Amino acid sequence: MPNTVLHSIHVHPVKALRGRALREAVVEPWGLSGDRRWALIDEAGRVVTQREEPRLALAAAEPLPDGAVRMSASGREPLTVAVPDPVGTTTAHWAGEKIETVPAGPEASDWFSAYLGRRVTLVHLDDPATRRPLDDPPYGRPGETVSLADAYPLLLTTLASLDALNSLIEHGDHPGEGPLPMNRFRPNAVVAGTAPWAEDGWQRVAIGKVVFRVTKKCGRCVVTTTDQSTAERGREPLRTLGRHRRIDRELIFGQYLVPEAPGTVRVGDPVTLLD
Repeated sequence: MPNTVLHSIHVHPVKALRGRALREAVVEPWGLSGDRRWALIDEAGRVVTQREEPRLALAAAEPLPDGAVRMSASGREPLTVAVPDPVGTTTAHWAGEKIETVPAGPEASDWFSAYLGRRVTLVHLDDPATRRPLDDPPYGRPGETVSLADAYPLLLTTLASLDALNSLIEHGDHPGEGPLPMNRFRPNAVVAGTAPWAEDGWQRVAIGKVVFRVTKKCGRCVVTTTDQSTAERGREPLRTLGRHRRIDRELIFGQYLVPEAPGTVRVGDPVTLLD
């Protein structure tokens, strides 16, 4: 893959909120630095995402150097939220897991509750090295951990696969819904210079000097049908993925990665297939 490079880098400081593009990012064992360390939970402790609240796509969180985040959304005054002191935890329930998190101050929860029109609490994952083991055999290994991401530390997608998917949408039943932008898939690393769907066969890959294990294909959900600039929902890409990318009973777009060691990745880094 001589001309394959890292095209863009994205983090989502608060799970389910708008992503941010970076020129470089530190790779930590549990994901990119600052990615998905915060989340919202409802009164029952369940993590709230765009699956049930598509309006979260219209809210943004700017990461600050000390780990704090600055929240913004239309119609709301911006709010800076400091990293809470770990004096007590609350359990966040996600996909059958119980994850101990630290609640932010009441101002943050009030801000989001007013925005969504329902009671929610903003929580912070204070210690990803111990709070959430990557317990998903055979894909996870002992000692590996993950942030508040859906499943694995990083998600990789490729421009060629998006182009191929958009071509399928164009020739399908709902061409007016395409072409779709990459932000529908909320990746961390976007790669240019591959053949369409080449990532399906990757096992280990280096981005610059950082080596990753490619663990599992990413099965997509209703979030991908949400326009990230309007919060409106359509039928694509799930309808087209269902026809052309149904693999092991999931609708596949992208691959999950686990870093083998920390490091830093930068836009323009070469991407090298190792085996």
